[in-house]
Amino acid sequence: MTDTTTIRMTSLATCAGCAAKISPEALSGILPSFAAHTDDRLIVGLQTSDDAAVYRMTPDLAVVQTTDFFTPIVDDPWTFGAIAAANAMSDVYAMGGDVRFALNIAAFPDSLPADALNAILAGGAAKVSEAGGVIAGGHTITTLEPIYGLSVTGEVHPNRVWTKAGARPGDVLFLSKRIGAGVISTTLKNQAAAPSFGAAAIESMLTLNRVASEFARAWEISSCTDVTGYSLAGHAHEVAVRSGVRIAIDAGKIPLLDGAIEAVELGQIPGGLTRNQRYFTGQGVRMASEVPAELATLCFDPQTSGGLLFTISGAEATRFEEAAARQSIALWRIGIVTEGEGVEILA
Repeated sequence: MTDTTTIRMTSLATCAGCAAKISPEALSGILPSFAAHTDDRLIVGLQTSDDAAVYRMTPDLAVVQTTDFFTPIVDDPWTFGAIAAANAMSDVYAMGGDVRFALNIAAFPDSLPADALNAILAGGAAKVSEAGGVIAGGHTITTLEPIYGLSVTGEVHPNRVWTKAGARPGDVLFLSKRIGAGVISTTLKNQAAAPSFGAAAIESMLTLNRVASEFARAWEISSCTDVTGYSLAGHAHEVAVRSGVRIAIDAGKIPLLDGAIEAVELGQIPGGLTRNQRYFTGQGVRMASEVPAELATLCFDPQTSGGLLFTISGAEATRFEEAAARQSIALWRIGIVTEGEGVEILA
């Protein structure tokens, strides 16, 4: 982190992190016109609503390409840059790929001090280096709100690509990070709690999904996505729809960040959460009445740099879980896949 400036980065943004995403309802009316699959080398495009595009270069090599950027999620410039980079690279890990290089995407107001700009870019570069990649350039413009992120290029074997569309009845659902980053970030942005309140959330958002992704590649993962702005419930719904299955989530097994329940109790609800809840409830996400209200709310919380959501055969699930525990890799078993449709969150 850096103390080069006292400016509150979040005070310059009308919304924070992945809560700034366009609503899922609006997006659903835009993307269909662009979803045509016109090139046999395009293994994954818009047709499956996946986290990144995958393009076959040779029989043994495919390029993974993604872009992600947003407004400040925290006040510290270096940390903002690092979280934005971790979030962008997560899309590559969700496809089972490795990061190779990235381009900066940056938009800054003229009033932002140069030391803050340098710190944001340094934070992003540090995370790309941690991922084993390199910053190769980028583009900047002037705007009223700070925006930072990356265009990321990775690689994967064409036959080992994960998508949202492969979940099967009998699979078990695993999550690699705790949820609650959206409400906690909103609490900090509104100065409704001491800065230390967000320590666990910041640590989680700074953590790359690289370790979880690399671990899981030794197993027969049937589907994968990362949990970001559309929430745990929303991203599980995407998997259910694209795979043609029903996903049942045990609400009591969902791992929560320290402070998440308290943030909801304080009424620190980001606008993205309300949009997620309204849209995905209308699309077939069903919440059992016995689920506590605060936990039901958090199921729709927009995450920034959230975890990976895996499905794996029920026959392998216990060994998968035990192997992760032996290697001290965070994984939580939170649900199952069955025949049917939609998402049910059960008490």
